[in-house]
Amino acid sequence: MANHKATRKDVRQSATRRDRNRYYGKTTRNAIRDLQALKGAKEASEKMPDVASMIDKLAKRGVIHKNKAANLKSKLARKLNTLA
Repeated sequence: MANHKATRKDVRQSATRRDRNRYYGKTTRNAIRDLQALKGAKEASEKMPDVASMIDKLAKRGVIHKNKAANLKSKLARKLNTLA
C-alpha cells in the first residue's frame, strides 16, 4: 500500500475512475447489443445516433481506442444498411 499522502489520493482517484469507466463501457456495450438485436430499420435508425454518440464519448475519455470506436460504428452502420 502507498505511504505518501499524494499516492494514497491517486489510488482513490484511480479506483473512482475505474468504476466510472466500467459503468460507461458496460452501458455502451448493452446499447450496442440492443441496437444489433433490433429488426426494424426505422427504430434502429432512430437509435443509431445515440449509440454512436456513446461510442464517441468512450473514445474521447480514453476508455476505448479511437480506431475501435470507428470499427464499432462502421459495423453498426453496415448492420443498419442491411436492414434498410
